[in-house]
Order: sequence, then C-alpha cells, then structure tokens
Amino acid sequence: MKQEPLKIPQATTKRLPLYYRFIQNFSNAGKKRISSRELSEAMKIDSATIRRDFSNFGALGKKGYGYDVQHLLSFFRQTLDQDEETNVALIGVGSLGTAFLKYNFHKNHNTRIVVAFDTSATEDGMLMSDIPVFEPSKLEEKIKEYGIELVILTVPSRAAQEVTDRLTKTAVKGILNFTTVRLTVPDSIRVHTIDLSVELQTLIYFIKQDEESSHIVHSNK
Repeated sequence: MKQEPLKIPQATTKRLPLYYRFIQNFSNAGKKRISSRELSEAMKIDSATIRRDFSNFGALGKKGYGYDVQHLLSFFRQTLDQDEETNVALIGVGSLGTAFLKYNFHKNHNTRIVVAFDTSATEDGMLMSDIPVFEPSKLEEKIKEYGIELVILTVPSRAAQEVTDRLTKTAVKGILNFTTVRLTVPDSIRVHTIDLSVELQTLIYFIKQDEESSHIVHSNK
C-alpha cells in the first residue's frame, strides 16, 4: 500500500530551509545538542512554533534532552534534498539579476545558477561572474542542455508572461518570479512570486501598526 505524503502547513514548509541553515551553524560551532529555546533565540522565532513545526515530522527530540544536532542536520538535509544538486537558470540579467549571479547561493551547496539569459548577450554567449549568458533565442535549447528544472525570473514585467509561456514547453518545474505579473502556468509548474514593492509596503504597514499600538499603550498609562 502506497504511503500518503506528509501534509505540512505552508508556513512550516517556508521555515524548513531556515531551520536547516541555523542547525548547520550550531553544528559548525561544535554543538552536540540544542533546545528549542536556543534555536528560538538564534532564529527569533518563539519556541512553541518550533516545537509545533517539528511535531509535524514525529519525534525529532526528547523531553528534557532537546534535539541532537547531527540527527536534525541529517533529517533536514534529507527532507530538503540537500544531497541532490539543483541547476538553476536566471532569466534577465539587469541590476537584480546581476546581484543573483554574484551571490549564486554560496551558502547553499546544492543550488547553483549554471546558465543565464539576457537580451544583451552576444550571439555566441558571454561570461558574467563565470556563468554563461545567452540571448533569449537559445532559451529552450540551453534549458534542455543544462538540465534546468528551476528558473529565477527577473525580466521586465512586459516580457514575463511571454517568457513563461516558452518555459511551459520545457522541463521546468518551478519559477521564482521577481516581476509584478501574476503568471499563468499549467498545474505542472509551481510559481513563487516575490514582489519587492509589496513586501516593502507590508513592512511599512506593520511599522505603523506597531507605532499606533505603542502610542495607545503610553496614552493609557
């Protein structure tokens, strides 16, 4: 009988890479075991949330003992497929795209941008930060050649859907979308959209809410 996959809350799923990064830090510092309180202080997430997140995966720790760092490291490495390399393509090498090429996920050993595309590229391609950059006409060819399943999209908004339509005809399974366009894709492709202006506006809203709450508290004293 085929085992049903774990249904993990989306908020928990988004925190998994953070857990893995901080547990790596504890391991590099020589820690053998940690408590949810120590992890909470390092990550600035309340310990109840951490325990609730971890409970989705069964008994990862022991009461009164905490969590074995190497066990957690092994668990999250397997859960996040950290032993399997993921080749990423970058489409759009403007200011944001150039920053991605320079950064290239140095803290994440299994994820690398291996190819990029931009209208400024020469016919034969060129190197930027040691990454080959090709003109968009070679998109489908190079996506297949480099075995790309994940794309970072940083093109101008007017070109976003057109490029995405071309990607739907390749083996790409995921798009990290930095444009303001809500992309239309088939069910076989997952899209995560990061709209920096929306994120900034959200932050400003929360700051104002904090200020208003603080003002009310002081007024009642």
